[in-house]
Amino acid sequence: MTSANLPGPARPIGRARRYDVVCVGNALMDHLAFADFSVLGELGLAPGGMTLVDVETTHRIGRALGGARQVPGGTVTNTAVGIASLGGTPAFVGAVADDELGARYAADLESAGVVAALERFPLDPDDSETATGRCFVVITPDAERTMATALGAGGRLDRTGIDPGLLAASALVYFDGYLLDLPDADAIVERLLAATRADGTAVAMGLADAMLVDRHRDVLRGLVDDGVDVVFANEAEILAISGEATVERALHALHRPGLVVVATCGPDGAFVGSDGGIDEVPAFPVADPVDRTGAGDLFAAGFCFGITHGADLVGAASLGSLAAAEAISHVGARPESPLAALAADAGLLPASS
Repeated sequence: MTSANLPGPARPIGRARRYDVVCVGNALMDHLAFADFSVLGELGLAPGGMTLVDVETTHRIGRALGGARQVPGGTVTNTAVGIASLGGTPAFVGAVADDELGARYAADLESAGVVAALERFPLDPDDSETATGRCFVVITPDAERTMATALGAGGRLDRTGIDPGLLAASALVYFDGYLLDLPDADAIVERLLAATRADGTAVAMGLADAMLVDRHRDVLRGLVDDGVDVVFANEAEILAISGEATVERALHALHRPGLVVVATCGPDGAFVGSDGGIDEVPAFPVADPVDRTGAGDLFAAGFCFGITHGADLVGAASLGSLAAAEAISHVGARPESPLAALAADAGLLPASS
């Protein structure tokens, strides 16, 4: 797919619409906890990755970790909140249960400046899997995060929860690869692409996790080759999807006319591949990284905000780097300082903001 409003090296995306970005993903209540590396082995979790579990398993993990800080989350939700913190107008599409966590989740989104377009499913008190989804985020001493995710009601998001009118009212739709773990994933993605093609809305996708790339390689590669306009990946993910040995070779291998591929490489910065070639954008320095949870989510927030507000690709990636640096300076993926103020101080806010 090549959208009529695809961002070029110095061209903004889309026209003014009601929403800058509609984010589609898993609605999860995050439970954040610090633990030693040994705990990951005891819990059977792959370090630095995401493991799908059932709700009962999250109860066992919770008992093993002791106290945990609860924060409404989910990767794409974090991106939506970051866009709002930058002064944008995002909406989030996901699914929750009619329970206390679901109500809290919706209220938190709205208070953060995100329109909550949520499917709501009844809670069956005899079936824990009908509850609102939750994710245990285990933060190890190297500031990396390992996730155990129970999708719960979030896994019931289906094609009927995707409102084409909402997509048409947005300049950009963003989802990540975790969407492919949902039972109705094929139909959801088909509906997203059909609606955005019809309305000239651009589509951005995050690869999410190198292990997820292994699970859904063919689908993800098909979307990269002919489906989306912008791809976000970290170093491990872009090497996994491309089969190449270096980020630069991966960017060349994935190139097709009109596609923008962004590869984030932690303290080594980010690389943006487009029709204009490959641009390198330095990372914002963080003296003492505390928690890398959400760094990629907030990078996507900065980049998506940038390209929907007139920034060129390098400017958008710089906004992403600034947002990611704020995220890793504290526990949790939500910004603790208003990103708009940080961006203004750094001279990075686009003129149209």
